[in-house]
Amino acid sequence: MTPEKKLELVKEFGSNEKDVGATDVQVAILTERINELTEHLKLHKTDHSSRRGLLAMVNRRRRLLSYLQRISSERYMKLIQRLNLRR
Repeated sequence: MTPEKKLELVKEFGSNEKDVGATDVQVAILTERINELTEHLKLHKTDHSSRRGLLAMVNRRRRLLSYLQRISSERYMKLIQRLNLRR
């Protein structure tokens, strides 16, 4: 992911351009990285170390989404709709 793309995600999902710690921003960045890595693994089927990293990112995103759902179900619903996630 390019720094420009990351900054764009922070501006879109955060309250300001330095708000990288917000749960919404973290989930958006992880989703972008997961999508990129999924495309990579479609080409390189035997890249097992990247597959392991992908699973770690998916689990981290799942934990963050569970936390967000517990804290604010409204923000959770808006976020999964904006990111087109199934849940």
